[in-house]
Amino acid sequence: MRMRAFAALTLAAALVLSGCGAAGGAGEEPPRLTVLATTYPVYLAAQAVTERVDGVAVERLNTGEVSCLHDYTLTVTDMKKIEKADVVALNGVELEEFMEDALAASRAPVIDCSEGVALLESAGHVHQEGEEGHDHGHFDPHYWMDPDNMVRVVENLSAGLSQADPAYSGQYRENAGSAGAELRNFGVTARETLTAALEENGVEAGGLVTFHDGFQYFARAFGLPLLASIEEEEGSEASAKEIVEITALVKEHRLPVIFTEVNGSDATARAISRETGCAVDQLTMLMDGPAEGALDNYCQGMTANLAAIANSFAGEEVLTAP
Repeated sequence: MRMRAFAALTLAAALVLSGCGAAGGAGEEPPRLTVLATTYPVYLAAQAVTERVDGVAVERLNTGEVSCLHDYTLTVTDMKKIEKADVVALNGVELEEFMEDALAASRAPVIDCSEGVALLESAGHVHQEGEEGHDHGHFDPHYWMDPDNMVRVVENLSAGLSQADPAYSGQYRENAGSAGAELRNFGVTARETLTAALEENGVEAGGLVTFHDGFQYFARAFGLPLLASIEEEEGSEASAKEIVEITALVKEHRLPVIFTEVNGSDATARAISRETGCAVDQLTMLMDGPAEGALDNYCQGMTANLAAIANSFAGEEVLTAP
């Protein structure tokens, strides 16, 4: 019965993914308009909004190599991309502080994809109150982890590109409408399927402990309690106090699993696993991925997270999302 439920989770995601639009290329001719996305999620959304629009190329900065953009330094290649960009699409919410000087020197109009998003206050290091820690600012910038917020991203891109390239505004609006509908449908279907898979097997997701502080939008979107999150990177592992507190949480809630982030450190998680016997699995923040596929890649990443959570709490082997 369990495997049937998890197969349903994967199957339902595959059905929705068939509607998560793929991007078209800009063709062989040099682009007349180059859109530069600062993050991978913005890049995927920009691909969807510019699909089949003549002469538009979408590029991205090489920011997918790090799990926290506050540690990112622009490369020479990045600087060249910024110089030639006609439009720069930002995640916003102070996530791109690393490129403030480069943007100031650029003449390209900027689209802030966070406009109108209902932002959550930054959780910061929930086990470091009163201590200095990694500060993402007052609001949590990881809003793309909620599919409904990605709808707002494509709407903002459509509005900004329509202003920068008014002759094609109708196509931008049409693409954004289709992408928004696909994202809403994916969110609804994914939530329903996750709930059904857990209920069918009598499983409750007792709470998430994540070793990245950017999963609160994701947890809220899918009705998952987020018990603790720590921004942990190589060379800056959690303190002894944090380890004790998280170990206590795992035991109190009898959690079978805690989660690290792709590209993040797992040193503390492994130590807690040895102490409590819980498993360690990975969730993705969707900071990197294939260049082609547009929102298919977003849906696949989110589905992989849900499958990892469902299978881990159910005690079954993690299934690979389509």
